[in-house]
Amino acid sequence: MLVSAKEMLDKAKAGHYAVGQFNINNLEWTKSILATAQELNSPVILGVSEGAGKYMTGFKTVAAMVKAMIEEMNITVPVALHLDHGSYEGCLKCVEAGFSSIMFDGSHYPIDENVAKTTELVKLAHDNNMSIEAEVGSIGGEEDGVIGAGECADPQECKAIADLGVDMLAAGIGNIHGKYPANWAGLSFETLDAIQQLTGTMPLVLHGGTGIPEDMIKKAISLGVAKINVNTECQLSFADATRKYIEAGKDLEGKGFDPRKLLAPGAEAIKATVKEKMELFGSVNKA
Repeated sequence: MLVSAKEMLDKAKAGHYAVGQFNINNLEWTKSILATAQELNSPVILGVSEGAGKYMTGFKTVAAMVKAMIEEMNITVPVALHLDHGSYEGCLKCVEAGFSSIMFDGSHYPIDENVAKTTELVKLAHDNNMSIEAEVGSIGGEEDGVIGAGECADPQECKAIADLGVDMLAAGIGNIHGKYPANWAGLSFETLDAIQQLTGTMPLVLHGGTGIPEDMIKKAISLGVAKINVNTECQLSFADATRKYIEAGKDLEGKGFDPRKLLAPGAEAIKATVKEKMELFGSVNKA
C-alpha cells in the first residue's frame, strides 16, 4: 500500500533501524524492489529523481505505474513513493501526480530562502497527507545534475529546518553520491551527533549509501539515521549482471534477445542488492 513515509521512519528511529530508499528508473527496477520488500516483510521507499521522472515520461506515469504494480503484485508492506532531490517546481508536480512523499532540496539556497520555501512546502505536503524531507548542507558528488561539494551541515541550521515541521532531514556529513574516492575522509559522526542532539526525534537521512562501510552505516543508525538512500549500487549490480549475460552470448541462444530474458539477470541482481541492504539496515520483518 502507498503511504506517507512519516510513520515508517518514526518507527525506524524509535527502533534503531533504517528504512532503505531505493531509486527506481523503470518497470524492472520497481518490480524488483517491491518484490524484495514484500518477501522480506520490510517497509520501503521508492525514490524518483527529477531526471528519472522525466525519463519515465513524467511523474503522473510513475505514480500510476507504482500504484498499479502494488495492486497487481499484492504488495501489503508499506511503500512510500518519494521525490528525490526535488526542486520547488518538482515538488508541486509530485503533489499533483499523487506521490506520497517529497523531498525539497533547498541546500543550495541561503538558509533564509531554504527556510521560506521549505515552510511553504511543509504546509502543502501535510495538507495532502504527504511526508516531506528537507536538506541542509550539500551531499557530495553529482546525481542527475545536482552537484554538491559535500560540506558538513551546520547543526544550528539543521535545527532551524527541523523546527519547520518536516518529517525527515537530510544533513550533509561528508557523504557523497556515486562511488566514493579512495581518499574519502569518511562520515563526520561528530557532526551527526551534534545534529541529533538539536533535532531530537527527527528521523535523519543518509544520502549516498553506496560504498559506505557497514560499520559506518550501523554507527550512523545508532546516531539517529532512519532512512538510507541507495541508487548507484543497484545500477552497478544491474550493469554487471547484464554485461555478463551478453558477454556469455546468452542473448544469441534461442530467444535470449527477448528483453524479458535480457533484463532478467539485472533484475535479479537488483533484488540481491536490495536484500543485502535491507538486512544491513535492520528493516526486515519491520513492516
